[in-house]
Amino acid sequence: MKNVLGIMRAPFLVLTPACVLVGLGTSLWTHGGVNWLFFALVVVGAVAAHICVNAFNEVFDFKTGLDGRTRRTPFSGGSGTLPAQPGLLRTAQIIAWASFAIVGLVGLFFVYVWGWELIPLGIVGLFLLYGYTLWMTRNPILCLLAPGLGFGPLMVLGTHFALTGEYSLIALLASFVPFFLVSNLLLLNQFPDVEADRTVGRRHFPIQVGRKASGYIYIAFLVLAYVVIAGGVALGYLPLFALLGLLTLVLAVPVIQNVLRNSENVPALIPSMGQNVLINLLTPVLLAIGLFIG
Repeated sequence: MKNVLGIMRAPFLVLTPACVLVGLGTSLWTHGGVNWLFFALVVVGAVAAHICVNAFNEVFDFKTGLDGRTRRTPFSGGSGTLPAQPGLLRTAQIIAWASFAIVGLVGLFFVYVWGWELIPLGIVGLFLLYGYTLWMTRNPILCLLAPGLGFGPLMVLGTHFALTGEYSLIALLASFVPFFLVSNLLLLNQFPDVEADRTVGRRHFPIQVGRKASGYIYIAFLVLAYVVIAGGVALGYLPLFALLGLLTLVLAVPVIQNVLRNSENVPALIPSMGQNVLINLLTPVLLAIGLFIG
């Protein structure tokens, strides 16, 4: 079980319900109530999607030999499960494809309930699950945007549609908060892996433009996440209590300062990588609470 949880990267799965809560919040704020069995099914599908992309990442990184070159940190470099026990490769592949199937089945259920409008979102999501590590990490822009797309617009809009049967401009706006944050989560976690990733053909921004320039991209995305919240409230798309999401600025400001000072000093960045995880978890949850309050 420990090895299975390692392949799934279980400690990081908590990010999924944090993002799903945003979609629940927009659904409750716009419709006043939801089918809670539907919500439980959404959580199952979303967690399966996260497990799927993690397991595929474990498989592909092991097959390319990247795991043996990566400088592992508590927040990057994979779980280390397959390098320690290569015989579990088949298990990892089964986990990846089984969770992929679960995502597809959950999606088909909601297509049956609400109609075909969910299909384009689902197709993009399934392509992202399989293609992120295999193809998208070879393109700096896709590598930057794909994680945020998955946990932002796809997950939040998908949750909102599954619970309400319709898309919403409010849900789309709210989804840009996890979009910027999760893209940033992967961006900062790439800083320790520049040398190793280059050897297997990856081309993310820390490789292409360097850690210092990538630090400015990180700061811009972090600021934009808070601008979305403040702007959404100012324009009347989000309720006043959505400003609770701004409370994580107390964590964000020290992270920004450290990235500016130590973009080339990976050991000094590791505490900020931990704070970045907290920002990714707490900001969507606080935004969701603000939507619940209305």
